[in-house]
Amino acid sequence: MRHSYHIEKHYIERAGWLRAAVLGANDGIISVTSLVVGIAASGASTHTVLVTCIAGLISGAASMAAGEYISVKSQQDIEKNDLQMEERELQRHPEHELNELKNIYIQRGLQPALAQEVAQQLTAHNALDAHARDEIGISDHTSAQPFRAAFSSAIAFTVGSLFPLISIMLLPERYLEKGVMLIGVLSLGIMGALASYAGGASIWRGSIRVMIWGIIAMLFSAWIGSLFNVAVA
Repeated sequence: MRHSYHIEKHYIERAGWLRAAVLGANDGIISVTSLVVGIAASGASTHTVLVTCIAGLISGAASMAAGEYISVKSQQDIEKNDLQMEERELQRHPEHELNELKNIYIQRGLQPALAQEVAQQLTAHNALDAHARDEIGISDHTSAQPFRAAFSSAIAFTVGSLFPLISIMLLPERYLEKGVMLIGVLSLGIMGALASYAGGASIWRGSIRVMIWGIIAMLFSAWIGSLFNVAVA
């Protein structure tokens, strides 16, 4: 079992789940809200808009989970194959691998003698771990975790989709289209700010960026929906 000796918590430790959560939540808000706005702009009834929203929530969450799992699982397979290849090379050519590690540390600024000593000690401690981290770039914080990514994406998408769903249930029909869009934009701003805060970035910049793209998507969907201009039973 590995232990961390760092007191401070670095933002990179959150990169895996934060990326999946932010992508899922923003996708849930933008895609489902845009879908709802487009259907509402076409003249559909509130019931039809509500059913469409629920269908978008379920299909979107399932799609996000499946897509994220497949994507991250592929990354995990690549990492696994690289580690197996490195393990074989360590068994067949240990001296060559030791020199590789030494040269890596020299390129990072260590003197050759010190680089040799560091490479030898790390190899004696855990050769595969040293090569995985310093040669391949695989660490505990960046390694692929498909199930966590899939679960995070599905939950985040569902949470994001709840904003338009609740809006439909609470807003009067005459304010439905504009109200859902407004709440969608505001929720995007909140999610963007939270994601930026969790990642240590500028809250305002992250919030405004996601709001702008959300507005573009919603307006485009509303325009497409308005072209039909027919009431749907």
